[in-house]
Amino acid sequence: MTELQKTPLFQLHQELGAKMVPFAGYAMPVQYSDGVLKEHLATRESAGLFDVSHMGQIRVTGDGIAEALETVLPQDVISLPPNRQRYGLLTNEHGGILDDLMFANCGDHFMLVVNAACKSDDFAWLRERLPEHIQLRMLNDRALLALQGPLARTVMSRLAPGTETMVFMDTADVAIAGIDCWVSCSGYTGEDGYEISVSADQAEALARALLDCPEVSPIGLGARDSLRLEAGLCLYGHDIDEEKTPVTGNLKWAISKARRPDGERSGGYPGAAVVNAQWAEGGNQKRVLLDIEGRAPVREGAIIVNADGNELGIVTSGGFGPSVGRPVAMGYVSSQALEEGLALFARVRKKLIPIHLRAQPFVEQRYFRG
Repeated sequence: MTELQKTPLFQLHQELGAKMVPFAGYAMPVQYSDGVLKEHLATRESAGLFDVSHMGQIRVTGDGIAEALETVLPQDVISLPPNRQRYGLLTNEHGGILDDLMFANCGDHFMLVVNAACKSDDFAWLRERLPEHIQLRMLNDRALLALQGPLARTVMSRLAPGTETMVFMDTADVAIAGIDCWVSCSGYTGEDGYEISVSADQAEALARALLDCPEVSPIGLGARDSLRLEAGLCLYGHDIDEEKTPVTGNLKWAISKARRPDGERSGGYPGAAVVNAQWAEGGNQKRVLLDIEGRAPVREGAIIVNADGNELGIVTSGGFGPSVGRPVAMGYVSSQALEEGLALFARVRKKLIPIHLRAQPFVEQRYFRG
């Protein structure tokens, strides 16, 4: 752990009895004394507090920020109102996904929140492609916390009156327990909740104030992964990467209408020609959610085959879903197999486990939209 970076909450994690593991170059809590199962269910039933300070926070300033960002993102940045946020993608020249991120219009600047393992490369990539007058600053002096769950809004209304009126993807500068923060109404669990950017030197005080609320439990990376998988959300580097495009990654919904092939501002971002061609023709594979027959988990790396054992795809995320009480998974299947409606199986230790395509997430996404 001595060679790993530490978030501003490292000492608090140790005090709370967290099991620390290496993750994206940081020492991060994978679970606390209650264990992953209880932490997962506590988030679904009440409220969970996550340390996500390893993520990258990038402040973007300068004239014409929205127009500049549309040269690197396939999203509609120009029409995003102040104090609103969207999900975005960075694509390479071949349409592959370099990272997924959140971007917010903060009035006089934009805020980007990018994945921990990608943040240095993302920063360099953006600096190379954005105009020189656009200023970028990695906010290494800030921490990021996530408060998630059906009672998160109750907690926030107590500590930061007015935040209970925020709807999904709203952002605001607010004081929480007297501590200045930047808050977005978003998260990575499928639950209602908030992500909170705070000065690093105030992060522990904020975390303690939130944990002092009886509704709130500390939650580690283990439950964060099972929560996001049940909600059908991608993990970068596993379910999406540079070899997957927004089309094969089943993320067409994330490309704004104005930026699609028939949109008023179609193209103009790296790999747009590839993505636009796939839009009509489809790619050679597609990311899908998978129901698993039986009780045996089907984990990342399991090969997806037909009844004859011919390989058709691969599982990219899989495990046990505590909220649904059974195995859950997602992965990629060849487009031809999907068109033909072939019976699918996951090969686990030479045994073929029947799997079925699923249209909706394993749990209902409960974002508050007003």
